[in-house]
Amino acid sequence: MGSVAMDSDYGAARELSSLQKQRALYRPALPPCLQGTAVKVEYGGAAIAADSGDSHVISHAFPHTYGQPLAHFLPKTANVPDAAIVTEHPVVRVGVVFSGRQSPGGHNVIWGLHDAINAHNPNSKLIGFLGGTDGLFAQKTLEITDEVISSYKNQGGYDMLGRTRDQIRTTEQVKAAMNTCQALKLDALVIIGGVTSNTDAAQLAETFAESKCSTKVVGVPVTLNGDLKNQFVETTVGFDTICKVNSQLISNVCTDALSAEKYYYFIRLMGRKASHVALECALQSHPNMVLLGEEVAASKLTISDITKQICDAVQARAEKDKYHGVVLIPEGLVESIPELYALLQEIHGLHDKGVSIENISSHLSPWASALFDFLPPFIRKQLLLHPESDDSAQLSQIETEKLLAQLVETEINKRLDEGTYKGKKFNAICHFFGYQARGALPSKFDCDYAYILGHVSYHILAAGLNGYMATVTNLKSHVDKWKCGAAPVTSMMTVKGWSRGPAASQIGKPAVHMASVDLKGKAYELLRQNSSSFLMDDIYKNPGPLQFEGAGAEAKPISLCVEDRDYMGRIKQLQEYLEKVKSMVKPGCSQDVLKAALSSMAHVTELLTIMSSPSYNGQATI
Repeated sequence: MGSVAMDSDYGAARELSSLQKQRALYRPALPPCLQGTAVKVEYGGAAIAADSGDSHVISHAFPHTYGQPLAHFLPKTANVPDAAIVTEHPVVRVGVVFSGRQSPGGHNVIWGLHDAINAHNPNSKLIGFLGGTDGLFAQKTLEITDEVISSYKNQGGYDMLGRTRDQIRTTEQVKAAMNTCQALKLDALVIIGGVTSNTDAAQLAETFAESKCSTKVVGVPVTLNGDLKNQFVETTVGFDTICKVNSQLISNVCTDALSAEKYYYFIRLMGRKASHVALECALQSHPNMVLLGEEVAASKLTISDITKQICDAVQARAEKDKYHGVVLIPEGLVESIPELYALLQEIHGLHDKGVSIENISSHLSPWASALFDFLPPFIRKQLLLHPESDDSAQLSQIETEKLLAQLVETEINKRLDEGTYKGKKFNAICHFFGYQARGALPSKFDCDYAYILGHVSYHILAAGLNGYMATVTNLKSHVDKWKCGAAPVTSMMTVKGWSRGPAASQIGKPAVHMASVDLKGKAYELLRQNSSSFLMDDIYKNPGPLQFEGAGAEAKPISLCVEDRDYMGRIKQLQEYLEKVKSMVKPGCSQDVLKAALSSMAHVTELLTIMSSPSYNGQATI
């Protein structure tokens, strides 16, 4: 049957199915830059914030870790004279902690880190913290060994170590983390998580550097939301799995809708405030409609506008004798609708003032009270829930899909009574595809990506870097062409300002902020190009279950493949162009070639000088 469980629930060898056992045998391949025992690293220029206007605030908040250089790990055969080569690998002690909501592939980060540490010095130790950051503060540990990791390779969940809260933020928490690192004599602490966790990792690295604590801090981009995305990070571990699992479920529902021909399915998807999961799932499964929070916010659509939009679609389909359909809704949609967001903010403000849940409705302003009374009782109850630690609503608990289904049914019935709708009765079925996918077995892509990020984390440690995030780019290509590197987390930060009241304005603290769906990006453009046929033609598509072999094994996120986000690759491409110019323009070339080169380079230099100045407000696309 299964393996015998260990004394502790954490790290217990778990019973595996035949499929899980087969998956555990799969070992991800390493790109050339991670092969061998030497660590070869090329350093670039100082990595600064994408918005140069934020540089002063970030550098002031992070004087020890801002402006560090980018690092690019190279194959041992690379002919780069200035590259540093690390050949000495002393015994190290490394801690690792899950610091965020679970995301498929998290275990493979630890596996990759474990293998890299042992490959470079088998006497080194990898120490996992039990129960997330609470375990870090309390020094609850488990040594990661071959035996411990054996039944967690290529498996889902975070149950090898577990996780609790998602932050290392307060003075007491930071001090407790430092005390643990010093008490256990850790050379590095690897923090696995998303935007919030990596912001905390940057603050921890800064505090350690300021306090002369020798522990280096490394962040790893792991979050199912896919919202940790910037010029250095193409996508996150877990996003591919979540989208594939959800897309299959959505496709199954689409097939059911097409077969029964009498139901509209309203499906809400996880993804927090950004709609990356909803966009990717729409591209994979082709539902009739998808509502993106970024679209709604940009167009300032009200709840009435959205209801009318869906009803118009239902009516258009009814005119073609189609009385079924599938509508995707991101869980963050409720915060993208202006009047609902304003209502939530007012409710949260009353929470802050200590007003009890039972009395909040009586303290609302007249407009908010009118909106609150308009909403169905179940939504009122959900909106009154205490906000999350980041002041956002408890999005997983707010049934936006059920709200929209009710409002659409009411409007369709109204149109039926008025005679403006000639179709059949409207039937809606609501689903929330959330927790079903969080603990899913990770896709082959996420297994590979996570394992390699674990190796990169060791390379960062070996290079003596602090406050960096492990990065892998060119992910849409084959693994042997993936480029591995490290970027200072502070270079990914932005400073968001906000206002409270007509005259007051404040500057927010530097943080790694969530990346929204780019409404000018190629993935969104692809959706818009196909939206009409999705709506009317029922061209549902089923990507099928996750595979390690076969036609779907090598499939990657469509939104990743259509974009060009390989920052390091484009840097290398630029360097190749510069080398070509140097080889073509040298003593002996014609006057015309020299004249053309001087004119072009002068123009490029002038343009880049303007764009690099602090006063330049343009934002380069990535």
